[in-house]
Amino acid sequence: MADQQIRFNDGAAYERMMGVWSRLAGEIFLDWLAPPSGLRWIDIGCGNGAFTELIVDRCAPAEVQGVDPSPAQIAFARGRPAARLAEFREGDAMALPFDENRFDAAVMALVIFFVPDPAKGVAEMARVVRPNGLIAAYAWDILEGGFPLEPILAEMRAQGLTPVLPPSASVSRIDALGRLWRDAGLRDVETREITVQRGFAGFDEFWEIGLLSASISHTLAGISDADRDRLKTGVRARLPAESSGRLTFSARANAVKGRVPG
Repeated sequence: MADQQIRFNDGAAYERMMGVWSRLAGEIFLDWLAPPSGLRWIDIGCGNGAFTELIVDRCAPAEVQGVDPSPAQIAFARGRPAARLAEFREGDAMALPFDENRFDAAVMALVIFFVPDPAKGVAEMARVVRPNGLIAAYAWDILEGGFPLEPILAEMRAQGLTPVLPPSASVSRIDALGRLWRDAGLRDVETREITVQRGFAGFDEFWEIGLLSASISHTLAGISDADRDRLKTGVRARLPAESSGRLTFSARANAVKGRVPG
């Protein structure tokens, strides 16, 4: 099962691999939400706290609670500067450890496709947020080529390998996100795409960071060194470097927001 294979047990590695991407997309996402200051936030699937820190730094929140199932990620998050305000605890997106109407805003950053039952996850978000409160998420458009490591996934597919995908990958499509929010009974539902770019010193840095991905490392662990070298060569061909040797790659996420009925 994909959800049994993709594990995030190294906060520092996740920071280098996905934390940077998360903040790039998260800044645009928060600009789109345009929340007022003084809100009580819950960041569900907060991971190592990369997005939580954006909330603290940019949104002047009254309170932020971060919830994630990984003890290692939570431990890393507690060492962030954001921990001066944010509290982090272990928890399940489908059974949040909070009472009803506890928060003004609930967000999932790059998480919704990891929730085994996304509808239940959205229902839990709505349960813990007050009437007229904000419910929002963004997710890499993983099935339509938007994932930050898509060149590696594409070359895997070309060479007959099957990349490990999140258990609810189909919900990452923009129409699926909008439908999920509307089916949950949320009002004022809107969606948008978010495109971001990240620079790398060269291909080797991109490849090294890609190997930090739990899904990619899981797949590569089962192939020979020769096949791994062939994969690396194929990925390199998909990513021509600039004359300086630097490499720039774009990723695309889909975002959705709505409000709890009043």
